[in-house]
Amino acid sequence: MPGDWRRAAVRSSRLPAVFHAPHRVLFLAGATQGLLAMLWWAADLGARFGGLYATPTWPLPPAWLHAVLMTYGFFPFFVFGFVMTAGPRWQGAAPVAGAAYLAPFALMAAGWLGFYAALWWPPLLAPALLLVLVGWGIGLGALARIVRAPGAGRAHILAVSGGLTFGALLLAALAGFIAGGLGWLAHAAVHGGVWLFLLPVFTALCHRMLPFFSSAVIPNYRVVRPMWALWLLLACYGGHGALELAGLPQWAWFFDLPAAATALRLTLAWQPVKCSAVRLLAVLHVAFAWLGLSLALYAAHGLMLFAGAGSLGLAPLHALTLGFFASAVIGMVTRVTLGHSGRPLGADNAVWAVFWGMQAVALLRVAGECLAGLSLVAALVWLACFGVWYAKFAPVYLMPRADGQPG
Repeated sequence: MPGDWRRAAVRSSRLPAVFHAPHRVLFLAGATQGLLAMLWWAADLGARFGGLYATPTWPLPPAWLHAVLMTYGFFPFFVFGFVMTAGPRWQGAAPVAGAAYLAPFALMAAGWLGFYAALWWPPLLAPALLLVLVGWGIGLGALARIVRAPGAGRAHILAVSGGLTFGALLLAALAGFIAGGLGWLAHAAVHGGVWLFLLPVFTALCHRMLPFFSSAVIPNYRVVRPMWALWLLLACYGGHGALELAGLPQWAWFFDLPAAATALRLTLAWQPVKCSAVRLLAVLHVAFAWLGLSLALYAAHGLMLFAGAGSLGLAPLHALTLGFFASAVIGMVTRVTLGHSGRPLGADNAVWAVFWGMQAVALLRVAGECLAGLSLVAALVWLACFGVWYAKFAPVYLMPRADGQPG
């Protein structure tokens, strides 16, 4: 096994530093996509709600485009980068070879650049998504080899790979709609990605990594990682997703209530107060606390629909996507970036401020269900916060490790 790592390091060392490890190039692509996607969204909101200029004409509804760019264009780069880095260590497998992460990076990045061009020349939409899907499929092939490694347990890598597979299928559905397919294909892609793709992936990653990160730092930390909780959450996500796609959101509370209770139980079991003394851990624990809160909001939303008493609109969705997903990305990606660049593990004042700024973004967007103008404010605050994070960490991916080690 050590020989495999050394041989991979020698091969990658012939390339510029950014290509030396999967997390480098894929995190940089994801971070760049985060800025581009939110710049586009802020520009669109500036026209529609700010009245700053004429509203552009897009090939798809702007809310769909926003959902697609964030669900399938922003988060997957980070997921692939993280799992291609950590997955082999989970399973005792050989590291992911250069071609197995460089090809997904190149194809997915080219596809999303083509997607942006297609906003002005729509015939590019389907070919651009096809490029993304080919790169995504190559990435899944690399993860399949990790899954087959004789590790101690495959539950987490299977859950992540399964979520990514559903993500690819849903993105393919969108491509099918664009190519002339039925409208339900677009509905599935826009509304299914959170429940069938992102939630299983992020929940499995947190279930695997949060107790591990905490035990590595906090003395006498008791690791709690019940597998029943993971399987129950995944089943509830599947049930909610199925009802969402069937047009029956008023029944989804049946799955949201037990999911919220389970997530909140894990939040407390992972001892967030004890971990709050370490900033980088506190970031992750606060991010996970959003999961239980957002699922509780979804349960309330569903019960309101069931009773015919209105709804919470998109507030639960943005509590989940901004509060949980985006905050978890800040925490996990920062930790991996520091650890795999030979730098001390810790959230300095800049990272700490960025994280709490992102919490403000989540709160602003949840409140935006009452005041439409807050959506634009939230997008601008995202750009400010994520721009600071980008300026701090993007150069790290371009430089050799500070400790002189390969990777």
